[in-house]
Amino acid sequence: MFGATDTQVKMMKTLLTTMAFMLALGVSSQASAACYADYKAKKNQPLQLHYGVIQLPDNVCGSPGKISQTIQRRISVGGWRLLNVMSVFGPDGLNKRRASAGKFFLRY
Repeated sequence: MFGATDTQVKMMKTLLTTMAFMLALGVSSQASAACYADYKAKKNQPLQLHYGVIQLPDNVCGSPGKISQTIQRRISVGGWRLLNVMSVFGPDGLNKRRASAGKFFLRY
């Protein structure tokens, strides 16, 4: 490397390898960022409605059909039926929905 000693070359290779590893680690953590959805659900007899916020698995986030299926499966444990998915969002949207969701904030 243009007059560099063997030790300097080894140090540069180690530094470049470390930087590449850290970059790859950063990219993979961004790809697995959490995703959430807010939804409306109901129960019959007596009629009950609720608005909720739910965390979704990474492999579901990009697929509207899978999002609805996942939410329905999880809320059905409480006897709820999904009416509609309002939106899908990241962690930055949690705080503004917390009060509205009340006891259904990340419950299922």
